[in-house]
Amino acid sequence: MNVLILGSGGREHAFADQISKSKLLNKLYIAPGNAGTGLCGTNVNLSLIDFDAIRNCVISLHINLVIVGPEDPLVNGIVDFFEQDELLKNIPIIGPSKKGAQLEGSKDFSKQFMMRHSIPTAQYQTFTQNQLKEGIAFLKTLHPPYVLKADGLAAGKGVIISSNINEATQELTEMLQNLKFGNASSSVVIEEFLDGIELSTFVLTNGTDYLILPEAKDYKRIGDGDTGLNTGGMGAVSPVPFADKAFMKKVEDQIVIPTIKGLKNEQIPYLGFLFIGLMNINGNPFVIEYNCRMGDPETEVVLPRIKNDLLEVLSKAANGNLNEIILDIDTQTAATIMLVSGGYPENYEKGFEISGLNNLYESTVYHAGTVLENNIVKTNGGRVLAITSLATNLTQAFNKSYQTAASIKFSGKYNRGDLGKDLIKYL
Repeated sequence: MNVLILGSGGREHAFADQISKSKLLNKLYIAPGNAGTGLCGTNVNLSLIDFDAIRNCVISLHINLVIVGPEDPLVNGIVDFFEQDELLKNIPIIGPSKKGAQLEGSKDFSKQFMMRHSIPTAQYQTFTQNQLKEGIAFLKTLHPPYVLKADGLAAGKGVIISSNINEATQELTEMLQNLKFGNASSSVVIEEFLDGIELSTFVLTNGTDYLILPEAKDYKRIGDGDTGLNTGGMGAVSPVPFADKAFMKKVEDQIVIPTIKGLKNEQIPYLGFLFIGLMNINGNPFVIEYNCRMGDPETEVVLPRIKNDLLEVLSKAANGNLNEIILDIDTQTAATIMLVSGGYPENYEKGFEISGLNNLYESTVYHAGTVLENNIVKTNGGRVLAITSLATNLTQAFNKSYQTAASIKFSGKYNRGDLGKDLIKYL
């Protein structure tokens, strides 16, 4: 098979790394890719929202399967674009339709979906630009902390949690009136705060059958002790010590199955990954959010634990034979640490040479924001590298990743130093 992966981050490098090992693979292409994906296949320089360029690429390279990594092409309707094109409509694409992608593209849509299908989640209300006064009044009915979410896509940074009513009011004003997150915050979801511990569940589905992939926990805040600004993710671990079999059975029965049934009942075709952000509250799962693709950096700890031929799994999902797959999951713990550019998630510089990429200490380095220039790997984003290690337990896995992380150098390099420590009490 000739396979095209769309995307340029650590998630896409993890997919490329797994698929490059498949016995079914003929040629692998990644668009636009990064310095790491170029080691797994051939990078193709094109824009993820230039659907005509993607069309030409798929046709000229005789692509048999397309895997969409990030959310933007999905929310903008790339699957619908394929289905409406005579030359593309029979080429499987792993990712939901534009309507299905609204589970991520609109927080209000997803909350309404959960309410319709009795899926446990926080109570909420949605407010538009001309409803600022009503939004402030609703905030005052809640107990702190206050949760504000931009309705649209905001690159993982559109959530504000504030313990102060005056600050929350100011943030709501910034989001609605001053469009703090662009058009994404022209509508804002305000919801009750769920007090628990977060984790994520990942599902691969063809709309009828489904596989539950290994769960993961990521770390969103930039600073140690979960302080500072939200980021796209500073690290992750899988499995999650507090997500035992009883809890995961509740997740399947109360959330996964009703979600798949809900999509089917509402005639929303869905072929692809469903990322379910959860809160564990006293052993009971509540949905924080849906995403219509795999997470990043969670992919970098989930995929290394799947022993199956990933391309075979995806092919069977696309062909309606997902029920034939039994996942073979590595019992080891996978732990990843993100190395980021100085200043991230705010302003940062790029273009710095990266050294030490050969000192891996049994770790795998997934490239996130890198570029190859004159055979030199350089930084090209806020999140630069994901360092993943497998070991018999959480502490050993993170120790391996930290050892590798310390040996990699670039100007302004930063990483959190406390990953996994919050979970030791659950071991």
